[in-house]
Amino acid sequence: MRQVRIQDAPIEPSLWYATAAPAPRTEALTDRIQADVCVIGGGYTGLSSALHLAEQGVDVVLLEAKEIGHGGSGRNAGHCTPTFHFYEIPAIRKMLGEPYASRLIARQTNAANLVFDLIRRYDIDCEGVQTGYVQAAHAPGVLSKMRARCGYYQSLGKATRMLDRDEVAQLTGSPRYHGGWFHPEGGHLNPLGLSRGLARAVLSRGGRVFTQSPVTAISPEAGRWRVEAPQGAVLADKVICGTGAYTTGFWPRLEKTFSTLGVAVMATQPIGDNLRKVIAPNNNTVVDSRADAMIYKYNKEGRLVTSAFVEGRRGRDVAFTKALMREKLKWLLPQLTEVDWQYYWLGALDMQPRTIPRLFDLAPGVVASLGYSGRGVPTGTMMGSVLAEWAPLYMNFAPRLFLAWSRIRDQRLARAGGANPPPF
Repeated sequence: MRQVRIQDAPIEPSLWYATAAPAPRTEALTDRIQADVCVIGGGYTGLSSALHLAEQGVDVVLLEAKEIGHGGSGRNAGHCTPTFHFYEIPAIRKMLGEPYASRLIARQTNAANLVFDLIRRYDIDCEGVQTGYVQAAHAPGVLSKMRARCGYYQSLGKATRMLDRDEVAQLTGSPRYHGGWFHPEGGHLNPLGLSRGLARAVLSRGGRVFTQSPVTAISPEAGRWRVEAPQGAVLADKVICGTGAYTTGFWPRLEKTFSTLGVAVMATQPIGDNLRKVIAPNNNTVVDSRADAMIYKYNKEGRLVTSAFVEGRRGRDVAFTKALMREKLKWLLPQLTEVDWQYYWLGALDMQPRTIPRLFDLAPGVVASLGYSGRGVPTGTMMGSVLAEWAPLYMNFAPRLFLAWSRIRDQRLARAGGANPPPF
């Protein structure tokens, strides 16, 4: 049997699809329209970009290929963790240099606060709780690294703290951990609910949102950019691409800049009140320190939600994966005698070696932000705010850049076709 691409997996089986607040009413683009900025992708990067632009009074249009939050932004596990995924802060400083490192560190470490501020300001119904994040040590040998990490975030003004073995057991409900650290600004939410709420906020600010409108091509036209969809087009000064692991061929080779990693997400039956008093009783997000981490948090119904990377049978063989994850969760939480996976769905991550956001300057006025490597909720929202600051500034000098780029492109096309272009 031919395997279905992870990106083509349906969103309808997910817990979030069953429980999220309804999406705002949108329609497909069926006309030729104009805008200052066209945003591609109805996930966190695109929606945050569009919202922050609309708040500035910029005329913005957003095009989504399917429905709002259809990609990773609507089907992830719902964690919002304001940390870096793999590299420690000193490594980020060395990797990027200044001033870029300090800028990214400030943005990323405050990204969860940005998310929850938007939730409060726009009254987004998405189960958002900023109750904190626990990273639990699976072995004593990782505690020294955790102490250093805790110190790095404390040096940035974050009220992080180390946890001893008894405290981590009390916060997680698991006797298997050897300590850990706590970050109070972490949280969790219904990711599809957040996506839909951000779309509603964009519309409330005068932005235009079109769904079922996959972008097929982006091409220059009269000093601007023409963004094509099957039944219409947008003519804009600037284009922002925020399509993550669900990027298609609308720009040459853009989908080759990352690797796709599948994730299987699942949710248990609602956990009873007595067990909830001992398993993650403070409603924290729990993540352990394994590279192949075990993660769990509650949804509003008291279901435990966890995830696993797709690897071989794991993820694709549903019965096998459920059995494996059932045993893992019961080993971590011995008091949990019954685990009934009542929801099971698939999603995809856009992974790349540095695991920090990659910003692509594709052409004058066309940018893409990709490669969040599993930090989509805070990082995608944060990158949207960055792109929204850049776009209005760019539009002040866009025509001159576009003209210069067009000259270079025309010369290259002529030479590639065997012509002898003039030397100007």
